[in-house]
Amino acid sequence: MAKVDLNQKIPNNVNLADDRRLQRALEKWQPEFLHWWNDLGPVKSAENEVYLRTAVDVGADGWAHFDYVKMPEYRWGIFLADQEEGRQVNFGAHKGEAAWQEVPGEYRSELRRLIVTQGDTEPASVEQQRQLGRTCPSLYDLRSLYQVNVEEGRHLWAMVYLLHAYFGRDGREEAEEMLERHSGDPDKPRILEAFNEVTHDWLQFFMFTYFQDRDGKYQLQALAESGFDPLSRTCRFMLTEEAHHMFVGETGVGRVVKRTAELMREHDTDDVSKYGGINLDLIQKYMNFHFSICLDLFGQENSTNAGNYYSMGLKGRYLETKIKDDHVLDHDTYPVPEIDDDGNIRMHDHAALLAINERLRNDYAEDCQRGVDRWNKTLADHGIDYKLALPHEGFHRNIGIFAGVNVTPQGKIISAEEWKKQANLWLPNDDDHAFLQTLMVPVTEPGKFANWIAAPDRGIHGQSVDFEYVKFH
Repeated sequence: MAKVDLNQKIPNNVNLADDRRLQRALEKWQPEFLHWWNDLGPVKSAENEVYLRTAVDVGADGWAHFDYVKMPEYRWGIFLADQEEGRQVNFGAHKGEAAWQEVPGEYRSELRRLIVTQGDTEPASVEQQRQLGRTCPSLYDLRSLYQVNVEEGRHLWAMVYLLHAYFGRDGREEAEEMLERHSGDPDKPRILEAFNEVTHDWLQFFMFTYFQDRDGKYQLQALAESGFDPLSRTCRFMLTEEAHHMFVGETGVGRVVKRTAELMREHDTDDVSKYGGINLDLIQKYMNFHFSICLDLFGQENSTNAGNYYSMGLKGRYLETKIKDDHVLDHDTYPVPEIDDDGNIRMHDHAALLAINERLRNDYAEDCQRGVDRWNKTLADHGIDYKLALPHEGFHRNIGIFAGVNVTPQGKIISAEEWKKQANLWLPNDDDHAFLQTLMVPVTEPGKFANWIAAPDRGIHGQSVDFEYVKFH
């Protein structure tokens, strides 16, 4: 395994200095990336000193360094997890063969498509969140936002490295186009629709880092199983960083729930909006929205593309090697929802090879529920008789069998007219967004927090909660 070279213009552990052509290509892309960051990264942040972690190694211990840094000077680099000696393709038609160190020619276009789709989400989320620093609820949270942003930028570097290193001119062109597409751009939008939504407020940010970044976890886990070893190693290290993003989301929503519960007890009311809090039914609406659009990110319930990726050995299932089957799936089945002639949702067995997306979606939903259970425990601990809940998988869907079907959060199919009457009860509307904007007043004194969110239980990397996580200049 190559030693991490932190003194290079582009820190890396892929022996970049030994490949002058690749090094020149990436050093040419680097100023384009910085130009994009300055134009579409976090607003008015260039001069701030932020207490950030920077990847410096890939070992389990001591892989990150914490210190103040100005974000344009952040050391974005290329880091692949250690190579596993004798690693094989663990699924599909090539199961048991040696993992590929070069792109298999017959799968070149499919592999490039997977890398580009994953890579496109990384700068998209930075663009979606670029305005949030203006309304931070605390320095602790502002630092969390910036940490997520710089690591999404590094994840873009990870995918761009693969494109440059293994796909020649096509890869270089794809890398350039990642900086030309922009979230919400009417002419050149991001590839996946969920990454074209505007992040208006911090409740959305916490929901995004809980739900969208968790989708990222499951996509990365599936790609980490890939028989193309450089992609697998890249994603394995990305998952190390991704864990913090989900922590930001789960604890962020949890702190909002806790503060709402405190205000409900203090004022003996379900409506804490008049006291500067966020009502539980509004938190539920935001959960409904983000969970449902993330379910769409997994694609069709029955997908020939997903089945092909699996058979090719390019993208596996979540924790593939721990699943007890033959990892080929020629004869296996998996339950998939269908809508019968009477308008009822039923489960039917389908070919497991075509239901790869549905299985990954179910794994994701099960994981999401664990955080919801913890938020509900907070409510119960405060004596609040209310339970947050994930909506039915058919609710507010635009892809798959539920596209165009009006399904309530409880899983009942209703008419379009009935949906129109009740949608405002289930999804955030303009009034909800406007109300939350009234709460989005920046708090930048160390140790102080906006009234609508509780302080965290502890600080970052052993620092206190009232540590000066961001220094303004």
